Amino acid sequence: MHAEDELRDKLNRLRHDLSRPGRSILAFSGGVDSTFLLAMLKEVEADFLAVTAVSPTLPAADREQAITLAARLGVAHRIIASGEMANPDFIKNDANRCFHCKDDLFSRLVALAQTEGFHRIIDGSTADDATDYRPGLRAKALHGVHSPIMDAGLTKQDIRIQSQRMGLPTWNRPASPCLSSRITYGEPIDLTALKMVESAESWLKNHGLEVVRVRKQQRTARIEVPEADMIRFMDPSFRLETNRVLRDIGFQFISLDLEGFASGRLNRLVRGD
Repeated sequence: MHAEDELRDKLNRLRHDLSRPGRSILAFSGGVDSTFLLAMLKEVEADFLAVTAVSPTLPAADREQAITLAARLGVAHRIIASGEMANPDFIKNDANRCFHCKDDLFSRLVALAQTEGFHRIIDGSTADDATDYRPGLRAKALHGVHSPIMDAGLTKQDIRIQSQRMGLPTWNRPASPCLSSRITYGEPIDLTALKMVESAESWLKNHGLEVVRVRKQQRTARIEVPEADMIRFMDPSFRLETNRVLRDIGFQFISLDLEGFASGRLNRLVRGD
């Protein structure tokens, strides 16, 4: 089947799914996938509420992005507080960290659905999410959360293509997982660590590095950027300024990962590759 025909079939399956009767809650982060799903829900005139859960693990810029996007698209949107930072199993930061975070989120959405008469909860998981280590999928199954994008077979690339055609500003937005994903498994998650990562990444993004991760390994900041952006650090003034700023933030050592940016890098520790 031609790629364009295949994409059309996937989108039609998605529209059919989203058009089923009943009220839905959308777990809305404001990222590429959940924004696409929000726009598709609106296209089929579904009855839904977009809900964004906020906590210290969510960058402030992402929270504002979600609020702005929901307002721009004219959909009902609610902010709730999540409570993963009160869970010792999340704080200890083992390989099940994402399960505990999603378990907290979906528990709150289930309670909201039961209180306000919603029939199902949906999220923006894609077909690609089934190919990596995703403990959050176990929490999704536990709470009966539905993933219409995944069920339709849509990949991240499909979503970016269609989002661009729909004029969504997120079509080329870099992935933005929660701040806890920057902290090495086994190192406890606390407010100081999260703030250090957020401040470091914010400074680098404000200086032209659109795609960047600052991985925290104890007192070391390991910077990941795409290979094409590594040349920025060959500029002595930028390198020295980066070193000064990140040390002021609280890091003792600052390094540049020569392999370059790769989403989900810490999952290597789980997969053993």
